[in-house]
Amino acid sequence: MPKHFLMCRPDYFTVAYKINPWMHPEAGADRDVAVRQWEGLKSAYEELGHRVSLIDPIDGLPDMVFAANGALVVGGRVYGARFAYPQRGAEGPAYLRWFAERGYETHEARHVNEGEGDFLTLDEVILAGTGFRTDVVAHQEAQEYLGRPVISLSLVDPRFYHLDTALFALDGRNVAYYPEAFSAGSRAVLRRMFPDAVIATAEDAEVLGLNAVSDGTNVVVNSEASNLQLELKRRRYEVIPVELSELRKAGGGPKCCTLEIRGEN
Repeated sequence: MPKHFLMCRPDYFTVAYKINPWMHPEAGADRDVAVRQWEGLKSAYEELGHRVSLIDPIDGLPDMVFAANGALVVGGRVYGARFAYPQRGAEGPAYLRWFAERGYETHEARHVNEGEGDFLTLDEVILAGTGFRTDVVAHQEAQEYLGRPVISLSLVDPRFYHLDTALFALDGRNVAYYPEAFSAGSRAVLRRMFPDAVIATAEDAEVLGLNAVSDGTNVVVNSEASNLQLELKRRRYEVIPVELSELRKAGGGPKCCTLEIRGEN
């Protein structure tokens, strides 16, 4: 089934501060290249038949392009983001306002969370990351509001500061992930829940290959993640490689740029 995505054009993208290990303000970023690469990602979704809506970018919020962090939407209900760093604080209200203006039921979060950056929705449960950006109490808050069981997973490597940098859903029941990004207990949970998961190599994780978007048939993935692409093809997924090297200078990839709007289900 076609999906509905919310994206934000990187008109004001730059690397102006350092809030994760990928960011190096002294190295700079090429906004024109970032926009061109982002347009390629948007076109890839549209060519697959998915619907893309746009939120207007805001000057002074260079990371607003990373729409996945703006909210979590399940069953037409919107759980808002409350960012850990003040540099991104205004993004949460901007995204929540976009949904409220379009008639969605919204919830302003009481606890720090960074939307789909740390929440991954499957058919029956929501996987939720903690350790760097999202407070574990936000997992409980999301569960109460959305009425879906939430499984907490602890991230331990600062390069993989959000869950969506270390794990993505292949479909509603299986995932791909990089084990070393997680605590020992969380690795055990993942092994038990997903015995047939795709296990990524360090080389693929280090180019944010797991910051990918799958519709259950097609997987949009960073072009440099070569081993992961081969394994996905072996499992008969259609692989759509995209180049997002400029946005990766801020720690983002395809999924970071993509907030899924899930309707009633």
